[in-house]
Amino acid sequence: MTAAPVHEPVLLAESIAALKVRRGGRYIDCTVGGGGHAAAILEMSSPGGQLLGIDADPEAIEVARGRLKSYCDSVTLVNENFRNLEGICDRYGFHSVNGIIFDLGMSSLQLESSRGFSFQHDSPLDMRFSPGQTVTAADIVNTYSERELAQLLERYGEERRSRQIARFIVVRRPLKTTSELVRTVEAAVGGGRGRIHPATRTFQALRIAVNQELESLELVLEQSVNLLESGGRIVVISFHSLEDRLVKEFLRHESQGCLCPPSAPVCVCGHQPRLEVVTRKAIKPSTAEMQANPRSRSARMRAGERV
Repeated sequence: MTAAPVHEPVLLAESIAALKVRRGGRYIDCTVGGGGHAAAILEMSSPGGQLLGIDADPEAIEVARGRLKSYCDSVTLVNENFRNLEGICDRYGFHSVNGIIFDLGMSSLQLESSRGFSFQHDSPLDMRFSPGQTVTAADIVNTYSERELAQLLERYGEERRSRQIARFIVVRRPLKTTSELVRTVEAAVGGGRGRIHPATRTFQALRIAVNQELESLELVLEQSVNLLESGGRIVVISFHSLEDRLVKEFLRHESQGCLCPPSAPVCVCGHQPRLEVVTRKAIKPSTAEMQANPRSRSARMRAGERV
């Protein structure tokens, strides 16, 4: 059996420091993946630390279970989407926690899988984090109208050539594999290689749509604040501007008091700050980390503390 690819956790030291991990603390890793961040949290919080690890990908849960087996009495692993965070915590009695972390990037396990996440491997156009999800990338590519495809590519991939790509997809479908989609995108925009592969934004847009990633992130951020005890930290590592913008705006919103327009004579919203922003600017990987792990180059980390 081929060994599972090793996933290097991004911004590991920075994220552990931002969480302020302490002995005996209770933590949630909402994207446990290969267990890299989780292992560091459990080591720093022992003795007495407890961790709830969540991942929508059942394969990731099994990899994490193997990596974290020496902490089996301190960790609970749950194969579920983090958008149901409060319900999961109710089920396992995990409330008033000291820290919650999200690493929103694709793991090496997923990128090397046969589920269509990477255009570097020919595989079915799937892109589902969980096999229990109903909609695949192939469903979207082969059933959406040209207009719907263009809007999706522009919104989730920030693809400037979305209309051209959508037009070529409709003409060439059905498309069943990643290589067929890559050739279609290259035909639409030209096969020349710049800093990034011409199909990168198309694959990103489809993956986000299939897994409803932005909607899930928006839902879980609100739930996270409800679960943090005073002084608890939320740390989010994102990998594209849409996620980072959403996290930045959420932290800004939750760190403010009154949100009424300046023209309002008195406050009527009653909003109270629930978070203090810990990272005034997004934390980026060091040059050394980017050289050692090129996949980290787009990572951005932001953190907030419950007040």
